[in-house]
Amino acid sequence: MNYLFKFILVVGLVTASCTSSPNPFAISASSVGSLNDSTKVRDLKLVFETDSLSQFIGGDEFIGNTNVITVFEKGTQKILLELTPSEALDSLSSIQNVRIMDERFKTEAGLSKKSSFADISSKYKVSSIQNTLRNLIVSVDEINAYFTIDKNELPEDLRYDMNKKIEAISIPPTAKIKDFFIQWY
Repeated sequence: MNYLFKFILVVGLVTASCTSSPNPFAISASSVGSLNDSTKVRDLKLVFETDSLSQFIGGDEFIGNTNVITVFEKGTQKILLELTPSEALDSLSSIQNVRIMDERFKTEAGLSKKSSFADISSKYKVSSIQNTLRNLIVSVDEINAYFTIDKNELPEDLRYDMNKKIEAISIPPTAKIKDFFIQWY
């Protein structure tokens, strides 16, 4: 009986010590690292307690200005994320938009800021492609993400006409991601 108790105790301790901590750079449809889609502005200091926060107050919230909150890595002062709350100057507001600034942040499929269009299209279903003046906006609803790709990455005949519908097949596989965003509604 004494051996059984010791065996159960050892198995319990080994199991408890094997639990892995969450990846601080993992991206999913509802989270980016420790940040999730229900995190309030007032809770950011707790979520990023080992990092530094900087908030730019853009002006009057009544005219639609939002306040970007920048997350810096302590020690290196490297920008990790830029966060945009759903309501300006409201500490009870949740985060609506996350701009991924550090290439260490990755989806489960390995997609990061340093990925290419081939990585996006081979790992996820492209939901839509929007043609803007200087960029393409590639949306992936599966992970609540959108990516911008500079039009200079496109063939010459696709760069200058904003009204032209651009299909995924027209985008070179080597086209690099310019910006990587996660958006929550």
